[in-house]
Amino acid sequence: MSEVVLEEIIIYGIVALFCLTIVIFYLRKIKTTSETTRKKVETAKEEGLHEPVSLHPFINLNTCIGSAACVAACPEQDILGIVDGKATVINASNCVGHGACFHACPVEAISLRIGTEKRGVDLPHINENFETNVKGIYIAGELGGMGLIKNSVEQGQQAVQYMVKAKKPKKEGIIDVAIVGAGPAGISATLEAKKQGLKSLTFEQESLGGTVFTFPRSKVVMTNPMELPLHGKVKLYDTSKKELLSLWKKVINEHDLEIREQTKIEQVIPQENKTFKLITNKGEEHFANNVLLSIGRRGSPRKLDVPGEESKKVAYRLLEPERIANEKILVVGGGDSAIEAVLLLKDENEVILSYRKDKFSRLKPKNKEKIKQAAENEEIKIIYSSNCVAINEDSVLLKVEGEEDTRQLKNDRVYIFAGGEMPTNFLQKAGIEITKRFGYILKKHK
Repeated sequence: MSEVVLEEIIIYGIVALFCLTIVIFYLRKIKTTSETTRKKVETAKEEGLHEPVSLHPFINLNTCIGSAACVAACPEQDILGIVDGKATVINASNCVGHGACFHACPVEAISLRIGTEKRGVDLPHINENFETNVKGIYIAGELGGMGLIKNSVEQGQQAVQYMVKAKKPKKEGIIDVAIVGAGPAGISATLEAKKQGLKSLTFEQESLGGTVFTFPRSKVVMTNPMELPLHGKVKLYDTSKKELLSLWKKVINEHDLEIREQTKIEQVIPQENKTFKLITNKGEEHFANNVLLSIGRRGSPRKLDVPGEESKKVAYRLLEPERIANEKILVVGGGDSAIEAVLLLKDENEVILSYRKDKFSRLKPKNKEKIKQAAENEEIKIIYSSNCVAINEDSVLLKVEGEEDTRQLKNDRVYIFAGGEMPTNFLQKAGIEITKRFGYILKKHK
């Protein structure tokens, strides 16, 4: 064997060994990553975070190539991971539907869905123009399944544009469009209505602050800028709710928009002349050619229905916690909203958390750790397996499982975080059809 041939064999051997080393390293990395992700999935299942509760990514494993672009693109923590070279969902209930994973996937293996094969979600019927089966009533934003701020803004704008194309004849004494809800879709629709020269009136059952502060994260994150009618491009990268509220107020003041706060629309009644009568919680009646519903899926806060709940000291949202000090406060609930309220109030107040179950579930990991630490440090008191049964002027009554007598606690203020009720009856009274959807694929936004 010549020296040249021997040298070639040695070179090929070194190259082969190098390639083998890379392959072994790669396979070990895949194995390690897979094991880490599997553990996270098991933890998520134990904590009740694996099953989606609203909009979530669905991965087509036959198409997925395991690029992990979706994992890198997701602004949230541990929503997606990689197992055996394929993407998988970890903490599905923490997903808030940014859509960044869908946009990042190079092979379109991800779709955004609402509901699963086993758990259906009620959705109203709307067509491609955001119009319901009732001609003249439109739905935009979270109520239709798409809660992402950017998409809600786009839908509110587009719904008004379709109203203009429909060319409903104007009627004296009747506004062109009544907009119910002053969230992203409602504000966008109000701006677009003004831009189109339509007479509009917007109703908000809470305050603007209440609407903004119900968003599911302390920070509002958008992967792409959005276009607000009459205002221009808006970028929200790691934006606080307070900053978003300032933007809302600035836009409203600059364009002199009419927003009726603390005014809830109790009923929308179709009229024979193809207009709509809206009845408010204040007994007022308004008539409109078109109605846009942008009220969110939760509609109204769920109440406990206990004596004294109508008291002024009871609230279902925490606004401006920095102004509350030296009070005895009861927080009712065991979700992230309740936990975050307790953590914001505990430093300046005496806070008790009442939760009807014997342990927390579906909590974000950071919230779970923080509330556990606060309880261990005796900064707060948690009463598990308890229910608030009465609210008095200076006290509350709690019924604790296993205790014969109710507990009476001195109290100055009560916050109730018992979730919200989808406005199914409200929609059905207006004639809007609702269907339970299983694994429903929402309209894609590329």
